[in-house]
Amino acid sequence: MAVASDRTGLWVLHPIHGVLLASTIPLFLGALLSDYAYTSSYEIQWSNFASWLIFGGLVFGGIALVLSIIRLIKSPQRSGLSFIYPFLLLLTWIFGFINSLIHAKDAWATMPEGIIFSIIVVLLACASTWIGFAKFGVGGIR
Repeated sequence: MAVASDRTGLWVLHPIHGVLLASTIPLFLGALLSDYAYTSSYEIQWSNFASWLIFGGLVFGGIALVLSIIRLIKSPQRSGLSFIYPFLLLLTWIFGFINSLIHAKDAWATMPEGIIFSIIVVLLACASTWIGFAKFGVGGIR
């Protein structure tokens, strides 16, 4: 008994794209943890750590966003689901950029908005990474 499988409509996630996409979670999560450490200790260096981690997440997320848009444009099959992944990455990048602007202020002025935006960005990064790998992986969304 043979099982036929059509994998031609499935996108293939390039390893570099996967690394860039997966790297956003630890960077944004590190920024959230740094924000939490700042609220607990009021050591200004934790706010500086968060700023740099957010910058790294924006760089990797921005490159992953560009790659996802290129892949969307090059794809012959476009459905409503194919726009979700780039849209979530765009939302992650926009909220991350706003979070970066919040963290550019004085350390005392970053709270409580800084930690709230860090939570939102981590959740968006997790959602976009999950959708991105589910979309491209074996048995993913078509």
